Amino acid sequence: MESKAKALGHPVHQMLIVFPLGLLATAVVFDILRLITGNADFSVASAYAIAAGVIGGLVAATFGLIDWLAIPTGTRAKRVGLWHGAGNAVVVVLFALSWLLRAAADQWHPNALALILGFAGAAIAGVTGWLGGELVDRLGVGVHAGADLDAPSSLGWQKHERRTWHTPHFRPSA
Repeated sequence: MESKAKALGHPVHQMLIVFPLGLLATAVVFDILRLITGNADFSVASAYAIAAGVIGGLVAATFGLIDWLAIPTGTRAKRVGLWHGAGNAVVVVLFALSWLLRAAADQWHPNALALILGFAGAAIAGVTGWLGGELVDRLGVGVHAGADLDAPSSLGWQKHERRTWHTPHFRPSA
């Protein structure tokens, strides 16, 4: 099933989701480094990463919702997509709450609850990321109908046997 929200021939949700996942995971790494080193700069870096990750998660979720609404009702993909989306909503809420607790603290220093919320969010994100992989790799959600190891470029370019490139819509004038 092809994605309903595309840019340059590729699913927007799949392009965007790497940002919140990477940012929120990095925030947890910064929190661990803060605990190990005591360096307050890691708390600030974590807070910024969480803020960007939450915003990125909301943007990516918008395009994920568009694709989920297009999945036929009563299918396994619809059920897995619901768990994936709902789980990621929980992840965003947990990190947003963690950020709010940090914002109220001196130098963005997280208290125990802020850390627990972030670590729980990261653990759930691991599960929801796997569910996203299940949707794409196993159930074919967001995969182009003509996907193939030798499929032409999504930009409309095709490769010739002579290893030259042309666009199939170009016709030289006589």
